[in-house]
Amino acid sequence: MTTNIAPILSEQVEIARSRISDRLRFALMETSGAFGDLGTFIPLLFGMVSLCGLQLGPALVGAGVANLTTGMIFKIPLAVQPMKAIAAVAISESLTESQIVAAGIITGAIFLFLAWSGAIQHLDRYIPKSVVRGLQLALGLKLIAGGVHMMGASWAVFDLVLIGMAAGCVILGWWIKNFPSALVAFCCGLIVLCFTHQDLLCTMQLGMDWHLPDLVHWYAWKTAFTAAALPQIPLTLLNSVFAVCMLSADLFPHRPAAARRVGLSVGLMNVLLCPFGAMPMCHGAGGLAAQYRFGARSGLCNVILGSALICLGLVLGNSLLGALQHYPRSILSVLVIISGGELVLVCRDRLARRAWIIPGFTAAVCLILPLWAGFLLAWGIAFAAKRKINGKGL
Repeated sequence: MTTNIAPILSEQVEIARSRISDRLRFALMETSGAFGDLGTFIPLLFGMVSLCGLQLGPALVGAGVANLTTGMIFKIPLAVQPMKAIAAVAISESLTESQIVAAGIITGAIFLFLAWSGAIQHLDRYIPKSVVRGLQLALGLKLIAGGVHMMGASWAVFDLVLIGMAAGCVILGWWIKNFPSALVAFCCGLIVLCFTHQDLLCTMQLGMDWHLPDLVHWYAWKTAFTAAALPQIPLTLLNSVFAVCMLSADLFPHRPAAARRVGLSVGLMNVLLCPFGAMPMCHGAGGLAAQYRFGARSGLCNVILGSALICLGLVLGNSLLGALQHYPRSILSVLVIISGGELVLVCRDRLARRAWIIPGFTAAVCLILPLWAGFLLAWGIAFAAKRKINGKGL
């Protein structure tokens, strides 16, 4: 009796092809997600490098190492971003490289203490979900406003065409399953950059030209603490820990990020990497929403981005500054707006009119006041409302 093995082999080959196709599609979407948060990453990094003297090579390698380890440990697309308050102060007040990295080390050390002592878990337990939802809503609206502002900086016909290209990629991503919209939009920007600034390729040089930051002067630490670290601490606590943990529970209910682990991550990556010239870094709810929106579903997204940043930092280093400066802001603006919209949509679980009172109030005061002040005011109102209605919080 003979057995025809041809159908069996054909079936096995088809199964193997399907598995390879699924893996390639998964890797492609993870790569697309990796580019979803560059709309905030590139402008802040460029500002600190060009105006404050931060070295681009160590900043890229540091961000790459932080992304790589984050993806491997958390196994979700937990974005690594520049610390926004420190970046804003550094750019507006022209802080030096030493002051920037000192602010990162100080902030990291504080979060290491909060995480190791367990204080961060107690704070997370006593902050109402409705207040964190309002914070997420405010951050999403701020991202949208920032993207619109970036988009409105130039109304040249060429910029409008680029905005249309990026928006078209995003729309295709909504209509077509597994379409890597952020990756396609970013590659379009690279093509435009190469055609409009061909001289940049001639200025790029291979190799590293780095030096360690000068951290021996007390004045740098004092200025870093008072001017940059103090404003950053509440922002990191709210957006990089509490809001991130809640959003991760929404998007990945079977593997959410815990507040203590996120706090340890923020602390370690700054204490270990900033002394070598890396920029102050944290996680962010907006970055997680952006990477998820553009296709990322695992830590592979961070591994891909981290590997790319490490290679760029080691091979090209500071010579990439011109490319950062001239990359089309019109494409980045679309990515920022979409990521802000994704963060706003996370708040849709509070659609009932009564359930929107505290989130809406929190978002309003956080848009008007500094983020930490608005959060504390909303927290107080929520606590008073909870006591008034005998434990039935809004």
